[in-house]
Amino acid sequence: MAPSYWIAIAVVLMDQLSKAWALEHLAGVGIRPLVPGLLQQQLVFNSGAAFSMLEGNANLLGVVSLGVAAGLVVWIQTSGPMERWQALGLGFLLGGAIGNGIDRWRLGRVVDFLEFVPISFPIFNLADVAINLAVLCLALSLLPGWRRR
Repeated sequence: MAPSYWIAIAVVLMDQLSKAWALEHLAGVGIRPLVPGLLQQQLVFNSGAAFSMLEGNANLLGVVSLGVAAGLVVWIQTSGPMERWQALGLGFLLGGAIGNGIDRWRLGRVVDFLEFVPISFPIFNLADVAINLAVLCLALSLLPGWRRR
């Protein structure tokens, strides 16, 4: 099995387990500090995409998540051996798309529960972190000095 799939599996497991924990332990609690002055926990639900775009379109976004995941599987399957950063990026992206897609299909909205304290930034989850790491990894894969198999 391609390394990207193992990364995606790890992301989906960590994402879904953390969201299950958040649903059980943060419901009705309000704000709970995690790393004082940096990160706190607050349970919210997002029926839109990033930054609440397309709010209330969970079914459409569920189909988009499924399409993105299918496209990534085709990319991984047809790419042959990948460079390290590309494999990491595709695994993170696939795991993030599946993690948030599961929420959309199962709950009709995405569970978010992590919030930066010192800056105003939307509340997020581990699938969102994985998607951002994917962007970083794929950008690094484009830099000539970072290309390694």
